[in-house]
Amino acid sequence: MNAEFYEALDALEKEKNIPKDYMLEKIKAAIAATIKRDKNVPAESVDVSFNAEKKTMRAFIKKTVVEEIEFPGMEISLDEARKISSKYHVGDVVEFDVDPSEVGRIAAKVGKNVIVQAINEAVNGSILQEFEGKNGSLVSGIVRSVDMKSGTVMVEIGQYEMPMSSREQIPGERFKEGETVKVCVNVSLPDMKKNNKTKEIILSRVSPSFIEKLFEVEVPEISEGVVEIKSVSREAGSRSKVAVWSTNSDVDAVGACIGPRQSRINSILSNLKGERIDLIKYSEDPGEFVIAALAPANVRLMEIDVASKSCKVIVPADQLSLAIGKTGQNVRLAARLTGYRIDIISE
Repeated sequence: MNAEFYEALDALEKEKNIPKDYMLEKIKAAIAATIKRDKNVPAESVDVSFNAEKKTMRAFIKKTVVEEIEFPGMEISLDEARKISSKYHVGDVVEFDVDPSEVGRIAAKVGKNVIVQAINEAVNGSILQEFEGKNGSLVSGIVRSVDMKSGTVMVEIGQYEMPMSSREQIPGERFKEGETVKVCVNVSLPDMKKNNKTKEIILSRVSPSFIEKLFEVEVPEISEGVVEIKSVSREAGSRSKVAVWSTNSDVDAVGACIGPRQSRINSILSNLKGERIDLIKYSEDPGEFVIAALAPANVRLMEIDVASKSCKVIVPADQLSLAIGKTGQNVRLAARLTGYRIDIISE
């Protein structure tokens, strides 16, 4: 272990704020694991020590002195031990130094890997800390690159470039380098079922929360708490339904979201690449809410079961296809919006 290596650790501690002791522990564990594998000895028999003052390192294998050997990787006979030194007795521990040149080779190899890993951990930790504060927020970023094969877009947000996968992009949209794009930041928890052991930062334009955050930005009555978004159902790139409610009887929730001369809704739609939005007036009466959610079709309630969250509605024959929607989209979105299973019956 040469002086340059210790100097590199000092520089890493200063520039990346990664403690040198933390790095040495990582390197020690990696060296010990390599020696264990190469020498075929138990992990507990291998030890590594550092001397920062002398800028040296020592790796050795420990064996206990015994009368009769049962575990060769961990024990040495008294006769063999006394060939090394007459001072040894049963129960003593003999330390066998690993060839310094071999240790240096191992250290150089694993040290580089450990340092790269530690830097990545430090950077990832900084990124996670930065974006956890933005969790659930709408942010603007600049497109820096587009992978034509995978469709992944690298978006610069602050000092970091983050990937937005193709599955989180609105179907059919295309990006150009340098353009500004709005995304919703979601920080997911570890999911052992998917083998995700750490939190994941997801940039999304397809989530229902993306629609919700666009409304929060464009409609001041929402940020003021006068208008509330009760629920959102969405099929990104095609159509969304947004249920809104006013806490002030003098304020029309739907009208506030549309804005003067449709300015607010048009600003929202400009971010959605042709996606349509149905604004639905929320009602605390489940029946009224279901009827409103099936707009633009005119339907009337036949029966509703609040306990099982199911209902039946009647629709004129000439509006059946409108109520159901293309490929069942209208009734599907209405069901998600209200949380009710909806059966449509034609008159």
